Amino acid sequence: MLDESFQWRKEFAVNDLNESSIPKRLLEIGGIYLHGYDKEGNKLLWIKVKYHVKDNKTALDKKKLIAFWLERYAKRENGKPITVMFDLSETGLYNIDMDFVRFIINCFKVYYPKYLSKLVIFDMPWIMNAAFRIVKTWLGPEAMSLLKFTSKNEVQEYVSAEYLPPHMGGTDPFKYSYPPLVDDDFQTPLCENGPVASEDETSSKEDIESDGKETLEIISNEELTVPVKKSSPTEQPSSKAEENEKVDSKIKTFKKPLSVFKGPLLHISPAEELYFGTAESGEKKTLIVLTNVTKNIVAFKVRTTAPEKYRVKPSNSSCEPGASVDIIVSPHGGLTVSAQDRFLIMAAEMEQPSGTGSAELTQFWKEVPKNKVMEHRLRCHIIESSKPTTLTFKDGAFSVSNKTSEDICLQLNRLLESNRKLQDQVQRCLWFQQLLLSLTILSLAFVISFFYLLYS
Repeated sequence: MLDESFQWRKEFAVNDLNESSIPKRLLEIGGIYLHGYDKEGNKLLWIKVKYHVKDNKTALDKKKLIAFWLERYAKRENGKPITVMFDLSETGLYNIDMDFVRFIINCFKVYYPKYLSKLVIFDMPWIMNAAFRIVKTWLGPEAMSLLKFTSKNEVQEYVSAEYLPPHMGGTDPFKYSYPPLVDDDFQTPLCENGPVASEDETSSKEDIESDGKETLEIISNEELTVPVKKSSPTEQPSSKAEENEKVDSKIKTFKKPLSVFKGPLLHISPAEELYFGTAESGEKKTLIVLTNVTKNIVAFKVRTTAPEKYRVKPSNSSCEPGASVDIIVSPHGGLTVSAQDRFLIMAAEMEQPSGTGSAELTQFWKEVPKNKVMEHRLRCHIIESSKPTTLTFKDGAFSVSNKTSEDICLQLNRLLESNRKLQDQVQRCLWFQQLLLSLTILSLAFVISFFYLLYS
C-alpha cells in the first residue's frame, strides 16, 4: 500500500496540484466540490453524477480533480473523516463510468485510508443496480457498512436539512459558482468587533455580568486579580472600560482553555475544539485566546460557517508583539450550537506599520498575499450535561441544597440495604456449601467403611 500510494502521488503530482492544474471547464461545471457538513460534523464531498459523462480524453483530468479536493481537505483537516455524497438524481446509463468509481474507491482504500466516514448514495435509478453490484465486489466487509442508499425520505438521517439542496428535501440556498473556488464556507460573523445594538446586546451584557458574579462565588478575590496584557499601554481606560476588563478577566480565569496550537504567528487556545455547554449547564459562551509570538503586530480575523448564529468579539483586530487577546464567542439569541459549525482564524504579520484602525485593517487584508496568511480551524463541541447540582463555594466550605441532601441520603440508605441483603445471601451460600461438603465427607467415609468391612 505504501509503495502504491507513493507511485500514485508521483504519477499525479499530487503534492503540486492546484487550481491551475485542473481545466477551468471542470471547475466551472460544479460536478465535484466541498460544501457543508453531515450530522456528525464531517465535511461533505459532493459528486454530482449528472455532470459526468464517460470520456477517455477527460478521464485523467477528472481523477486529478478528485485528488485535488481530497489532498486539499487532508492538508487542512489533518485526519478528520469526510462524507461522500453521490447525487444520482437525473442520471442514466450514459453517466455510468465504472473506472471512475473504482478510482474513487481506491482513493479511500489506499491513498487516503480511514478518511471515509460514509458514502451516501442518493436517488439511485433502478437501472444502475447491476453496476452497483459490481461496485460492492470492490469493497471489503468494513467498507460495505459505510454505503448508505437513500432517497428523499432517508437522506436526512445523515445530513440535516440546512446542508441539503431543495431537490433532496433540504433548505440550503447554496448555488455552486466558479470563480472563486468553493472553500470551507467561512463568513464574517454577526458582530464585527462588538455586539449589534439590539435586545441581544443587553442579554449579552447581563450574561457576562452574571458570569462574573458566579465566578466570585467560586474563586476568592485574590485569585481574580489576573494581569491582562493590553495592546496599547499608553491609553488610560475609562471606568466603564475598566469594569469590562475586570469582567473579561474573570471569564478568562473561569474558562481558560488548556490545549494550545502553536502556529508561526499566533499561539491559539484551545487547539482544536470550542466547548459550548447546553442551556441547562448555563455555559453559553466560550473563549479563544490568541498570543502573538512574533516581533511585529499581527492582524487577525475570525470567520465561521454559521455567521447568523454567533457573536464574536473582537472578530477583526490586531495583537501587539508578545501580547494576548481574548475573543469571546457566544451563540446569538436563542440559536443553538451545532457540531457541524466551524471557525476559521486568519492571521498575518503587519511588517510595515500602517495603523490598526478598521479602515487600515480592511485595506491590509485586501493587499496581503495569501501565502503570508496563517489559517487555523476550530470545531464546535457541545457538552451534554444533566441538570447541575446546586453547589456553591463560600467561606471555604461547600453547601448542598436540602433537596439534594435528602436524595443522596435516600440513595445511600438503599445502597446499604442492598448491601445487607447481598451479605445475607452470601452467608446462606457459604452455609449451604459447608453443609454439602460435610455431607460429601460423611458419604465418602460411609463408603470406605462399607468396603473395608466387606473385604476384611
